[in-house]
This record gives sequence, structure tokens and C-alpha cells, in this order.
Amino acid sequence: MRTIGVDLAAGLPGTALAEIVWAEGGARLTRLETGVDDATIVASVSGEAVWLGVDCPLGWPDAFVDFLSDHHMGSAQRPVDGGAEWRRPLVYRHTDHVVRERIGRWPLSVSTDRLGVTALRCAGLLQRLAADGFPVDRAAEGRLFEVYPGGSLRLWGFDTTGYRVDAERRAVLLDALSARTPWLDLGGFAPLAIANADAFDAVVAALATRAGALGAFAPPASEVLEVARREGWVVLPEGPVEGLAGP
Repeated sequence: MRTIGVDLAAGLPGTALAEIVWAEGGARLTRLETGVDDATIVASVSGEAVWLGVDCPLGWPDAFVDFLSDHHMGSAQRPVDGGAEWRRPLVYRHTDHVVRERIGRWPLSVSTDRLGVTALRCAGLLQRLAADGFPVDRAAEGRLFEVYPGGSLRLWGFDTTGYRVDAERRAVLLDALSARTPWLDLGGFAPLAIANADAFDAVVAALATRAGALGAFAPPASEVLEVARREGWVVLPEGPVEGLAGP
């Protein structure tokens, strides 16, 4: 099994890709790159036993899409009051509410934060993946997952304070992660993961993708499955990080 983790950004400079190859009882980080373009991401998932995790929303809130459509057509039919409660369904997807319940904080909004620019790139990437034959879905039903590296780390019990902006914090965090995953060979890529926050998150994304591949996460409930197929679904790992090695 191979898991590919992508820390996606609107442009190439902030985009990183990690590949972890899994064997019985162990794993090896075989690739870690920054400045990655869409063609490289698409090429990385060739083959059968490969799963892809992307740190970016795979869709937008249904209510936001409907609101924009009505506004665009000049046919607004839904009551509008402009208040916080009215805005919330436009700002957050169903899966974002689940993230807040599990993590204790709201993720960035794909419809109102700068993250939306990255999501535009992601939408194009999904089209390119599908055109190349990779099975694309947004509800974590196959080999494509929406992942949240910072949230995954917190669920695994790590202190994530400041790691995105401080290389020393990343070094401490990587040491803590390595201590709990002695079966993971970093393959000489530790210096890059410490030096570059995007590379670090790509590695965590590849680990979270392993959780998705093992089914170690809560999938969307049947009553929200159709919504997740449009809006996306964040794979939040269940169980300790030690368990990713498998039996």
C-alpha cells in the first residue's frame, strides 16, 4: 500500500507532497517534495494500491452554493436576515461542524476565508484526477480523502502549538511523533519536514490517509451521505497513531 499526502495551496510554492509505502508492521517515507504542481500529484497516484489525502476542502456548503446561485440569477427566494445564525450554514459545511465537535475549534471556512482560493485549485485537481482514471469522490467512500493534518495531530494527542510557524516546534513535534511511531522510517527527509511546514503537513496528511485506508475514522452517517458527496467529508482518525502500522 502507498499513501500520498498533499498539503495543497493556491500556488506551487506552498504545495507539498509526501509518499509513505506500507509493508507488514512498518512504513517508509519514500518521497517528500515541495513546489508540487497538479500533474505531479496526478502522476503520484498511478497504480492500484494507492490512496490520496488532500489537505483542502473538496467542496462548498450546499447553502452557500444555493445562495450564490439565487443571487447570480436575481431570484433570491430564501429569507435573509444577515445575522450570524443565518450566515453559519453558508460559512460551514456539515463536516466542519463535526470537526468542531471533535477538535474543539472551527476549521477555516471554504466559502469566506482565503482557503477558498486553494479550493478552486482543488476542484480543478479533482477533474484532472478523474480524467486520468483515479476514482474521485468527496465523501471518503473510496481512495480519495479530505484530511486535516493539524486536527489529526491533536486527535492523536500531540501538542500542535506554533508548529506551523516555528521550525523548533516542528522539530519537537517530529521527535514526539517518531517516538510513538518507531515503525516509520523517515528516509532522510526529517530535515525538510522540520524546515518546511508544508512538507511537515504533507507527511501528517499521508499518515491520516493511512487511517482512511484502514477505515479508522467515522464516515458520514447515512442521513448526510448525499450532502457529504457534494460538500466533502474530513477524515478524522480514530484510535492512536501507533495503530496505523496495522496488526
